Amino acid sequence: MALSGIAFACISGGVLLGLLLRRTLPGHHLSGDAKDVVRLGTGLIGTIAALVLGLLIASAKSSFDTQSAQIKQMTAQIILIDQLLAQYGPEADTTRKLMRPVIAQLADRIWRENAAGSARPAPFESSSTGEAFYQKLQQLVPKDDAQRSNKDRAIQASTELAQTRLLLFAQSDNSIPTPFLVVLVFWLAIIFASFSLFAELNPVVIGSLLLFALSAAGAIYLILELSQPFAGLMQISSLPLREALAPLAR
Repeated sequence: MALSGIAFACISGGVLLGLLLRRTLPGHHLSGDAKDVVRLGTGLIGTIAALVLGLLIASAKSSFDTQSAQIKQMTAQIILIDQLLAQYGPEADTTRKLMRPVIAQLADRIWRENAAGSARPAPFESSSTGEAFYQKLQQLVPKDDAQRSNKDRAIQASTELAQTRLLLFAQSDNSIPTPFLVVLVFWLAIIFASFSLFAELNPVVIGSLLLFALSAAGAIYLILELSQPFAGLMQISSLPLREALAPLAR
């Protein structure tokens, strides 16, 4: 929100800059030839800025969808592991009980390390609770082929769950580079300065320019929000993951 507000202020500043230049420059500096050159230049910059904005939105949306799908995949894998352990028999009840705190801790770590401005651990550190669950899973001693199959499938699903978790960690630093945003906002400020440089300003024109500047800042806000899927107003909900497993009967 703060970065989008700064972008809106800079773009609106471009409008004021164009108005200031219009009032201070001599009339011959705003001739027809000057208008043609400025319009051609801003047309080029506008095309580049439009392409960049479109690509950034598409890239941010793709990243958002990917990480959302990974969370859904983790949720499905957790439910599968719990069902396999339930089918294994009463011998796996202790292991199933260990899963409940593991899921809560897993959600806390994912949303905390992917939050905006958070300090991300490097290298990745596995939790002691998760290691205890995996060790307990491996220590199960099957008595027949059915239990052996359920144990093998549960271990495979746990391995896939860990791989998905590591992918999320590797994608945690997915923010847009600051120099990139600075250049993009600079382009937009130049475009809006050219609008007010040659236009006869009146309340309708000024209101329209401010509305257009707000729309451009809104596009930047959308990009920043989508690039941080675990924080902000459009964040992925942690509720399905936290409530994937019902409490075990005592």
